[in-house]
Amino acid sequence: MILLKKAALIVIVFSSTVLQAQNTYKRWSDIIRKNDASWFASDEAKKIAENVLLYQRDIGGWPKNIPMQDELSASQKNKLLAEKKTAAETTTDNGATTQEMLFMSRMYAQVKDERYKDSFLKGLSYLLEAQYPNGGWPQFYPLKKGYYTHITYNDDSMTRILNVLKEISEETDFYSIKPSKEIVAKTKTAFDKGIDCILKTQYKQNGVLTGWCAQHDEVTLLPAKARAYELPSLSGKESAGIVMLLMSIEKPSPEIITAVKSAYAWFEKTKITNIKEEPILNDKGKTVDKRIITVQNGSPVWARFMELDTNEPFFSDRDGVKKKSLNDIGSERRNGYAWYTDDPLDVLKKYPAWAVKNGTKVSESDKKAVDYITVAQDGSGDFTKIQDAIYASPAFPYEKVTIYVKNGTYNEKVRIPEWNTNVILLGESKEKTIITFDDNFSKISLGRNSTFYTYTLLVEANDVTVSNLTIKNASGDRGQGIALSVTANRVKVVNCNLLGNQDTLYLSGQNAKQYFKDCYIEGTTDFIFGGATALFENCEIHSIKSSYITAASTPQGTEFGFVFKNCKLTADPSANAVYLGRPWRIYAKTVFLNCEIGKQIKLEGWENWSKPEAEKNAFYAEYNCSGEGFQPTKRVSWSHQLKKSEAEKYTAETILKDTIPNWYSK
Repeated sequence: MILLKKAALIVIVFSSTVLQAQNTYKRWSDIIRKNDASWFASDEAKKIAENVLLYQRDIGGWPKNIPMQDELSASQKNKLLAEKKTAAETTTDNGATTQEMLFMSRMYAQVKDERYKDSFLKGLSYLLEAQYPNGGWPQFYPLKKGYYTHITYNDDSMTRILNVLKEISEETDFYSIKPSKEIVAKTKTAFDKGIDCILKTQYKQNGVLTGWCAQHDEVTLLPAKARAYELPSLSGKESAGIVMLLMSIEKPSPEIITAVKSAYAWFEKTKITNIKEEPILNDKGKTVDKRIITVQNGSPVWARFMELDTNEPFFSDRDGVKKKSLNDIGSERRNGYAWYTDDPLDVLKKYPAWAVKNGTKVSESDKKAVDYITVAQDGSGDFTKIQDAIYASPAFPYEKVTIYVKNGTYNEKVRIPEWNTNVILLGESKEKTIITFDDNFSKISLGRNSTFYTYTLLVEANDVTVSNLTIKNASGDRGQGIALSVTANRVKVVNCNLLGNQDTLYLSGQNAKQYFKDCYIEGTTDFIFGGATALFENCEIHSIKSSYITAASTPQGTEFGFVFKNCKLTADPSANAVYLGRPWRIYAKTVFLNCEIGKQIKLEGWENWSKPEAEKNAFYAEYNCSGEGFQPTKRVSWSHQLKKSEAEKYTAETILKDTIPNWYSK
């Protein structure tokens, strides 16, 4: 604590000098999670990275609550260099270490500076070294006397660590730095031990599993005390983070399933719907206090501290004396701590789908809030055909309807009509849950517009999510044949394979916004086409033969068309002359940002489809791409290479802006 106070004092004094802060960001956590990946290649980011490297101790961890973006004086830098060997105040509390590791990963993705990679790996080594033999983690390591030695779930410290280990042990692409196989194996072992610790610390109340405490004794595993007002108790907040982690595990063990089911029941039992936190304002409209008032049918909240034997909420000042109402404690603690939380709402929302996926029956009371339908070819579900499940879904439901499709190859033509809004079409696995049909232009033979009838899956309803599926047009290279056709707004497609040849993916709908994430999309000619505004993030776009990837028909006056961010453009070996796009209509818009572009892309990049007027009206652009196929100086003269200031507007928030804020992230 002395070190932190001194560091804070230095920052205050320093900021009053003539030296200027290097940026205007208020919070370090905001910088780490910036949407613009290319920013991490900027001089500004590199300057901050030098600070992050300085603050990292030789043991691998970082201290907490450090504004890494603040400029350092020469004397501060010398002091930090001297402190590197001390391991003083290294911790995972308040996001420390795990967030700096994420920053280094994002830096290394843009700038292959080996120091960033080494820093990340040192941080990972620190996390592995700090783990107790029983699987838990202390708040500080090396161990610091006091409550800091307890196994710490507080502020999601341990769940953050386990999420890091999960990504690395599963060898996902979340982190740009890939440790050795030996280290990956160690992270898998550490993760499993951590989950075992979680299961062992779940509190039994009169023989019934409930939730978790913010701290557990590192030896007895029982709920433990931290600061004077943080008494042994069941925690609504920390328990929510733990359950969300457990629910993210593929193929959970029976013990994990039991833990989640028990915690879900406890959350339902302990939710509070008759109170509301109300701010008290002064004459200038500034919040000066808060109080709890009684309401009817309020949005559910949970207490941060609940009695171990009765679940009754309690509150306390720094004297540690329990009070039954937040209004009964002093202003300092009442306003200086988050006593209520709505974090468990995420658990309640996601539990039914998780339960269905993991073979657990969902109670009738749960089904009143959210509908769940299971499709299984072996007869173990509600239906054997996907279309039958859609027919059985309610029209314009208030809540989401999940249609869970078990593994299998479903040879059917599927339509989600306009009235079946709020559908989640969820496959058991991307590779083994397959919807396939073989219609093509010639087979349909309904005139010049036959293409639009060739779909395997047609989404006409707004607010639909499709995930964990393969959608295939199996007609082969026989002309136009759509795999997925989307003609609706706020449609999200996540972790799917979209397979076809010509016209694989059709995107349309008046003022429609559509979002594709972590998908694999393949085809031949114009295999992503249409007039919708669509954002593709972290997708692989694969060309089967030399032709055109996109054929946008963006309406005149529309700000965005097709936007590809952090995508990878690949091809079959025989496809060596591929265009990024051509204009189906003359106001076409297509942009590639931070993408890895393979050598199959032709030097000129774009083609006008024998429409000279498109060269004046279409908007084709790239920004900060990489790979052999990224040849910005050799592109057609009427395309664009964006400036940084121009590229900054291409955020999900801007591209997909709609009447429902952030719909794509829900």
